[in-house]
Amino acid sequence: MPAKLRPWLESRLHLGALLTLAKEKQVPQHRQQLWYYFGGIVLFFFLVQVVTGILLLLYYSPSEAGAHASVLDITAKVDFGWLIRSLHIWGAHLMVAAVLIHMFSVFFMKAYRTPRELTWLTGFCMLTLLLGFGFSGYLLPWDELAYFATQVGLGITESVPVVGKFLADLLRAGPEVTGLTLQRFFALHVVVLPLVFTAVLGLHLFLIQLHGNAAPPSYYRQPVAAQRATPFFPDFFYNDLLVWLVCLNVVSFVAAIHPWEVGPQADTLAPAPAGIHPEWYFMPLYALLKLLPAQLGPVQGQQLGIVLFSLGGLLLALVPFWDKETPTGRRGRLATYYGLFVLLATLVLTILGYVY
Repeated sequence: MPAKLRPWLESRLHLGALLTLAKEKQVPQHRQQLWYYFGGIVLFFFLVQVVTGILLLLYYSPSEAGAHASVLDITAKVDFGWLIRSLHIWGAHLMVAAVLIHMFSVFFMKAYRTPRELTWLTGFCMLTLLLGFGFSGYLLPWDELAYFATQVGLGITESVPVVGKFLADLLRAGPEVTGLTLQRFFALHVVVLPLVFTAVLGLHLFLIQLHGNAAPPSYYRQPVAAQRATPFFPDFFYNDLLVWLVCLNVVSFVAAIHPWEVGPQADTLAPAPAGIHPEWYFMPLYALLKLLPAQLGPVQGQQLGIVLFSLGGLLLALVPFWDKETPTGRRGRLATYYGLFVLLATLVLTILGYVY
């Protein structure tokens, strides 16, 4: 940095104070320290989504007549367009996977306990928004698979008790999936959800800086003299950058070896092809609804499945408020058992969704 520029920036940005703060921050050192890196991995893939998404926007046409053709042009005519699109899609899948790993690692380390309840809630909110990104972005190529899978997803939304039909009609801009639906999904995907997600992400990062990284309960049961920590800067920061480099290589390799294909253009008058199913991160709910009978007494099977799934997610979101430290540790064990149940149920339902 030029000698004259440094004092100019320092007087306006106080970079020295920020650097001092980064050097003072400590990251607890223990056997589960590996899981800390998944928070940074999520941030890395979010940046990949932002950069590749902006590049795709330069050529994408959000209309029923132009969407599929513009995606074909991006894939076949734009220099490295196929690679940017593949990076965007594979990055989204890897980001969801990293968020889920990060969430369960935080859960089992009890990192949601006081004073980090809001940190957990903002993280859970980001997971919900990320699923919204996946659902809204899936329709944008306007190909056959995206069109009919979106119909299935909105049909599930319509089964939500009380507000389901209103929400589905609001997203569809009417009773059917049309070009107006595409425009609404485009607005959600590139304007509404990014603004909300960025705000929640900023709050989440602020809370992490405010309260620091949590450690598993076993770490705090050690004598204070035995509680080791790693300086965030430069030690952990450089390790984080190394992990980012590994992630960049992984997503680039996968995108280059397995570029995401574009299916035939959606025909709104054609019947749905066989084997339509949502992406893997929606598969647990989809499989649960498939396994339940159409009618269970006076209750529709789909409505019951959505209620059970929603209650399970709500209980997971509110776990910091009922898992308080007790002398016997009973609540902590119950929370752990519940987390194991959710993880196992998610894996089993995902497998069943692909098998049946």
